[in-house]
Amino acid sequence: MEVILAILIGVLYAAGIYMILRRSLVKLILGIIILGNGANLLIFLLGRVVKGSPPIIPADSDVFQSVYADPVPQALILTAIVISFGLQSFAIILVKRAYKVVKTDDLDEMNAIDKDS
Repeated sequence: MEVILAILIGVLYAAGIYMILRRSLVKLILGIIILGNGANLLIFLLGRVVKGSPPIIPADSDVFQSVYADPVPQALILTAIVISFGLQSFAIILVKRAYKVVKTDDLDEMNAIDKDS
């Protein structure tokens, strides 16, 4: 399972970086989204994928005595998902506005329009 997740993370990182290097703003946003999902899976994988019980200590003991699921990576991923959703929403609105003003989503053409002004 961990090997499959590692390969998937590598594919997501490669696809995200490839999309970020394109000249279109829409592809740039999609690349950022894919790269963010790869980072979330990486954090999840670093927390170790184990089938265990929730991290609740029984009343009659002071320490964990069995394998338990670590909640910290899961909490970090949940926070990252919320933050990335806000960033993606903001970026999509910016792309929409830029396209409405400039009539293109090509970054090279946008730079040429800025230099002409």
